[in-house]
Amino acid sequence: MPKTITLRLDDPVYREFRELAAEDHRPLANWIVATTLKHLEECQFVDDLEMATIRKDRRLVHELREGSRDARLKRGRLVG
Repeated sequence: MPKTITLRLDDPVYREFRELAAEDHRPLANWIVATTLKHLEECQFVDDLEMATIRKDRRLVHELREGSRDARLKRGRLVG
């Protein structure tokens, strides 16, 4: 049975979530659930040692963040 929760977000976070949900053509609550589940699923594919190695690589982390931001802003192109 579905449960209702209250989530307190700062205004900038709320605006960003709302914009991302709109880009994904989802209601905000659905976007939060889908994004959280996706994050949890992705976390399960990397063990703690591998994640520690990734986090130590500052250049890689920087590039991943840039790539994520660019994808969110729909910049760049898909390379096949």
